[in-house]
Amino acid sequence: QVQLVESGGGLVQAGGSLRLSCAASGRTISTYAMGWFRQTPGKEREFVASINFSGGRTAYADSVKGRFTVSRDDAKNTVYLQMNSLKPEDTAVYYCAANIVDWAGTSRQSTDYNSWGQGTQVTVSS
Repeated sequence: QVQLVESGGGLVQAGGSLRLSCAASGRTISTYAMGWFRQTPGKEREFVASINFSGGRTAYADSVKGRFTVSRDDAKNTVYLQMNSLKPEDTAVYYCAANIVDWAGTSRQSTDYNSWGQGTQVTVSS
């Protein structure tokens, strides 16, 4: 079982940037697809971005396309989410997750992910 720990969240003004990190331990994530999701109180967890095992394929929610970039550094066993031009509606708890089954894909479905981190809070002020 892989353990995932997110970091890099915080408070930022609208228009600012943050880079989230997801550090894995216990197993290498080099053969896993990875995803980022976010959740606000009272709402379902929503897809943000995903990257396949090689990094050659990525997918983004329409709401973040062109502003967020997902990447991976398998040497560091870490996945990143670079978030630029942040908006107040990006405020949420952000989670990373590992998909150990469909490693070549970029699933947008939270049910396809098997291991989850504890989340990191991102707050964007207007």
